[in-house]
Amino acid sequence: AAPSGDSAPKGAFPVTLDHKYGTTTVKKDPQRIVTVGLSDQDAVLALGKVPVGTTEWFGEFKGAIGPWAEKALGDKARPTVLHDDGTGPQVEKIASLRPDLILALYSGLTKDQYRTLSKIAPVVAQPKDGADWGISWQDQTTQVGKALGKSDEAKALVASTEKHIADAAAAHPEFKGKTAVMATPYEGMYVYGPQDNRSRVLTGLGFQLPTGLDKVVGEAFGANISKERTDLLDTDAVAWIVTDPAKDAEKLHADPLYGKLDAV
Repeated sequence: AAPSGDSAPKGAFPVTLDHKYGTTTVKKDPQRIVTVGLSDQDAVLALGKVPVGTTEWFGEFKGAIGPWAEKALGDKARPTVLHDDGTGPQVEKIASLRPDLILALYSGLTKDQYRTLSKIAPVVAQPKDGADWGISWQDQTTQVGKALGKSDEAKALVASTEKHIADAAAAHPEFKGKTAVMATPYEGMYVYGPQDNRSRVLTGLGFQLPTGLDKVVGEAFGANISKERTDLLDTDAVAWIVTDPAKDAEKLHADPLYGKLDAV
């Protein structure tokens, strides 16, 4: 989507947002946004602003900006990239960016981390309901829109994107009723559950997730599966998320259990 104007409408602030750790009030139009939540930057960019800091989530994209968001970035400076190796956000580096808003919607932010970051700037954490890293892309977009004072534009963006997905589903009626799963060869085999946006896109296109996936994943957004549960990959289609397509494909095809699957 083409980015909207940079400034929020007059009178848009203050705004108060609910999240897992209470409420956060954004008093004025934020100009220095740091995204701790993975992919939160997509909504920020689509709504006309460029974060000063983003959190690395894939390892291949400069500034943690995906190719689909390059047009929205344009010729503006790429954000400073933050890294989370599992120990939490880089607090000192975030503070050095002097943010006036920290977004942690698509995250697993802990209460202690929330309190620490809140000393730097207002923090909008993940929702109180649902899995960590499990916020829907629709709610993520509308929450970002509210924080930026652009709720109407965010709602329009969601409606437009939902239409694109619905149009794609209509163009491929063969998807309806077929089973599919999103997976990655991470520490063996890792599958994404119903509370993950990748799976939500599949179901939006008409696919059904495999029976039993929700029980294996539980309340999380995804889970590693044992070799005894590779039946979850025995679907009509498997969408693989890989960092090195050639190397990862070779590794997958060398796995005797994977070779027995009928999925495409």
